[in-house]
Amino acid sequence: MLTVSLPTAIEKRLIELAKSRGLSEGELARELIEASIEDLDDMQMVADRLENRQTPLTAEQARKALGLDD
Repeated sequence: MLTVSLPTAIEKRLIELAKSRGLSEGELARELIEASIEDLDDMQMVADRLENRQTPLTAEQARKALGLDD
């Protein structure tokens, strides 16, 4: 279990967004964290490819590497 303290303004925004989407604050926070982790993983993959000067990916290869084509 993880506990995170949020500034009041962010907590209010989280509550408002959660209500508008019909979710609990915890459910929305979990969705946002998961999406952020996926974004960070994608950015790391790009940075690694640039650093290692790997051959560019085709659009099809990139979609597969990002899990967009299952």
